[in-house]
Parts: sequence; C-alpha cells; structure tokens
Amino acid sequence: MVTGSPVVIRVSPIAHLAVGFATLGLLIPVLAWPPSAPLLLIPVLLSALIIRLRTVADHDGVTVRTLLGSKTVRWDDIDGLRFHRGSWARARLRDGTELRLPAVTFSTLPQLTEASSGRVPNPYR
Repeated sequence: MVTGSPVVIRVSPIAHLAVGFATLGLLIPVLAWPPSAPLLLIPVLLSALIIRLRTVADHDGVTVRTLLGSKTVRWDDIDGLRFHRGSWARARLRDGTELRLPAVTFSTLPQLTEASSGRVPNPYR
C-alpha cells in the first residue's frame, strides 16, 4: 500500500479579485442608501467560501470541506465521477447519492489519479 501526502485542490485565490470588484459595485447602493449596508456581507461570505472550500484526496478517500463542515468518503464508496459544463465534479456514491467535489475540474483529474493510486482514471493518458 502506497501512502503519500494528500492532494489538496482549492479554489484559486485569484477569485478574491472578483470579490473585490463585486465589493466596489456594492458600494454604490450602500453609499446611496445606507440601510442597504448589510449587502456588504455578501463579499465577506464569498471570500469565506474561497478560503474554506476544498477537496482533499489521499490513498484512502476524499474529504470535501464546505463552508460549515466536511465529509469524508472512502474510494470504495465512490461509484464514479460526473462532470457538467462549467461546474465542479460530482462523485456518484454507491448508495445513489452525489457529493459535490469543490474545485475539482476535468483538468485536476490527474491529481486525483495520483492520490487515489489509480482508482480515478487519468483521461489524459
């Protein structure tokens, strides 16, 4: 059994730039009508999501970290992966449910292949 360091797949920190621009856009209604100040909580929440969301894969399984918690699934419990255009991968579990894998895209599959010891096929081979 090969055990290596876990592979961590995160949302790019560059996404904070978009949050900064959104904050600038929200300043217009906040400055024009001060009771709309709670709108500035939206960029705070978005930044928290960027920092917190991630998928950690190792030889044993996958841990999905969300804003309020995390869930670990063993590779044996994953039946397959599914992709939609422009969205993150979803792991189809053997019990019929799906688990969204934050920041996992088609281009990060080679990292999952390495972490899973080949249980996730590498589409680029």
